[in-house]
Amino acid sequence: MMKASDREFYTRLVKDLAGHFGSSTEVVLHDLTARDPKHSIAALENSHVTGRKVGDGPSHIVLEALGAGKKELKDRISYFTRTADGKMLKSSTIYLRDEKGEVIGILGINTDISLTMAMEKFLHEFHTQKEAAREPEPIPVSISDLLDTLIQESIHMVGKPVSLMSKDEKVKAIRFLNDSGAFLITRSGPKVCEAFGISKYTLYNYLDEAKG
Repeated sequence: MMKASDREFYTRLVKDLAGHFGSSTEVVLHDLTARDPKHSIAALENSHVTGRKVGDGPSHIVLEALGAGKKELKDRISYFTRTADGKMLKSSTIYLRDEKGEVIGILGINTDISLTMAMEKFLHEFHTQKEAAREPEPIPVSISDLLDTLIQESIHMVGKPVSLMSKDEKVKAIRFLNDSGAFLITRSGPKVCEAFGISKYTLYNYLDEAKG
């Protein structure tokens, strides 16, 4: 459980960092000790960047942390994400730990670089340089959007439509969803079953194989 003193400090840190970086940078605190992971955002500044608010649900990164157990979690600095309305962000994810080294929260920093990237593209085209392709991670607004995104990523990872997938390929997709923390989302099972055209019983069997 996150101590009240820690929560107060991190909330103040969120506000101060946002003041330092300015209005184009969202700073967010996820409390991973909260009872309901669907409402992990405990503090948030410059919410207009992603459209989220305090009490909203987790991102892909947060779900991975919640499902990681005792796995080693490392901070991620300066990677690309995007919002539902198309903003391009430069993001960093910093894991917050207690005195025992257990992860209790996440500090997220998301800077809107849409204008910068548009200018970069213009300059590259002006100088006839080819822009490198990027695959940014989405930042969903709702937990339902996040599950939809993870399902689509699992299908894209296999590389073919669900109707053409073999059993092993479906197990591979289910393994991806499990590793990504998708099954931590309430009522994720029925939606996954519908997406892959399988029964609840089959899903449990695939999960057993994926975990094995």
